[in-house]
Amino acid sequence: MNVLFIARHFTYFRNFESVIATLAERGHHVHLAADREEALGGRGLVDRLAARFPSQVTIGFTPILHWGRYRRLSHVLRVGLDYLRYSDPRYEATPKIRERAYERTAFLVLLLARLPFRRVLVRVLEHIEAAVPRQLGVDDFIRNARPDALLITPLIELGSPQLDYVRAARAMGIPSALCVWSWDHLSSKALIRVVPDRIIVWNEIQRAEAQRFHGVSADKVIVTGAQCFDQWFDRTPSSDREEFCNRVGLPPDRPFVLYVCSALFKNSPSEAAFVGRWLQALRQSGDARLREVAVLVRPHPQRVDEWQAAERGALEGSGQAVLWGSNPIDADSRADYFDSMHHAVAVVGLNTSALVEAAIVDRPVLTVLLPEFRDNQEGTFHFHHLLTVGEGFLHTAPSLDEHIAQLASCIGGKPARSNRPFVEQFIRPRGVSVAATPVFADAVQQLGALAVTPQPTPGSVWLLRPLVYALVLAGRIPGLERIYWNPIKRREWAGNVEAIWHKDEQRRAKRGDKMGRVAKKLPLQTLVWLKTTAKHALGAVGLIRHS
Repeated sequence: MNVLFIARHFTYFRNFESVIATLAERGHHVHLAADREEALGGRGLVDRLAARFPSQVTIGFTPILHWGRYRRLSHVLRVGLDYLRYSDPRYEATPKIRERAYERTAFLVLLLARLPFRRVLVRVLEHIEAAVPRQLGVDDFIRNARPDALLITPLIELGSPQLDYVRAARAMGIPSALCVWSWDHLSSKALIRVVPDRIIVWNEIQRAEAQRFHGVSADKVIVTGAQCFDQWFDRTPSSDREEFCNRVGLPPDRPFVLYVCSALFKNSPSEAAFVGRWLQALRQSGDARLREVAVLVRPHPQRVDEWQAAERGALEGSGQAVLWGSNPIDADSRADYFDSMHHAVAVVGLNTSALVEAAIVDRPVLTVLLPEFRDNQEGTFHFHHLLTVGEGFLHTAPSLDEHIAQLASCIGGKPARSNRPFVEQFIRPRGVSVAATPVFADAVQQLGALAVTPQPTPGSVWLLRPLVYALVLAGRIPGLERIYWNPIKRREWAGNVEAIWHKDEQRRAKRGDKMGRVAKKLPLQTLVWLKTTAKHALGAVGLIRHS
């Protein structure tokens, strides 16, 4: 079987590495294609897979790597439809998600959204978006790959260009599937407007989300378990506790708490600053165990920059806390990551998949619910899974004082909330002993055997093409093209205009200062000139003698 697996960038394949390897071991050919470059280590990951399976795994890029003439219009329409989706009352409790979509929505759509009959507007925009021609080269790319099955991830980014792949596969009669990348993708990302033949999810909770948020029928959703977490089951640490502590710089004679950082919403408060407050609360605790406990902080790969010298120095100044760890995308970094969880006495974080992984390793997992991080915690749908699935495994506290008390209990060895019910329902719904990777590979093989009838282009597409061409042309006319701007672009433009105006003001001020200095010197310079001129004139007529 020939499988074409497309991702936005190579790091997305991290969560499917075990599936790709299993398909290759079964003799299938898998071509891994990315839409864009990245710097998170994903290229090294796919290179290792290709080196391990030289005849089964190949890598490359898609035509979407390059910008097409219709890309801007399709992006504007897709983001606009996503924004209209988040205007639904179901998202009243998630204002940050709605705000993120608003910031990226073109003024054309924002203006139309003020009109009544929003459902009619959505239908009209959906038809126009469907009439936009696919990116040049997409059809040829898929046709030349000759896949028996097309896999796509993540598909549900705001304004995702990956919809073109699903439509091309439909037109060619190639079975396609969305491989859901993470636990939050069906509830906090964009709408699946073009539904593939199958959607592969982790559990029944995500199956219900596919129905609730995207209107996908249950028979199209396949529950396999979370294949990306198979690697943490039945695993043993690569080093003992003393060796690990010595390597990372922690005192080996005392327990340590692992703090795992999160990928927070843009413009969220600094987590590095919060960690400093949290650590200070530990050191000021009335419990001697907390005052002396060691702390290992793992920065999130996407937010390493917030750990500047001051934050890092404040953390490591006590000698009992260190900032350590990298993106776990190769064997060594994964071993380090697992060891950090295995040897920790407890794991603390705000809202990250590392909390789920800590539950698999069966460590007490805690968080603190503070107002400044509400949008990142209770303000998201997926965070509530940690509190409700299997009666929840996450220990929550509404204040730092209560959180510190909970942490003291965990360090003291008091029975913690059980992680197993959550793991059974959310990670391995087919049974804790049943790995998800083989089940996922079986689902891909079944997809390849699925008979799909090619779907012709609807007549409405051809009727709306003149309108599409007119909108594309409008985006190239100076002044009129601002209908494609969004609030972010508008602020950038305003900032540039203000910066130019400020620079002009500075130039004018400098010129004014210079002219002021010249004006002050002018009387004296005039007097000197008159004196010199008179002296020369008198000397010329012989009234004075030059010395």
